[in-house]
Amino acid sequence: MLSLDEAVGAAPTLAALRDRVRKSQSLIEQVRHLIPTALRPHIHAGPVDDTEWCLLVDSASASTKVRQMLPALLQALNQNGAKINAIRVKVQQAKR
Repeated sequence: MLSLDEAVGAAPTLAALRDRVRKSQSLIEQVRHLIPTALRPHIHAGPVDDTEWCLLVDSASASTKVRQMLPALLQALNQNGAKINAIRVKVQQAKR
């Protein structure tokens, strides 16, 4: 019987998805220090494509603050070798 990790590795689609999730998590770790402590719980790593990353935020007010920080976040990512050209910000609706 295969472990979950072995099964994911054997399925190209799942392996690609796993890699994208890991890349997104790595990106947020690279910029976490730039995000104010009080804002961190409201920002989550979202989908990442080749050169575009999406940040998911909990509210419109958090979205406004994050949008102000985008130039600094992009600069930090590119200084760390990430080839991200754009960051999108998406407000997640609260789960009911």
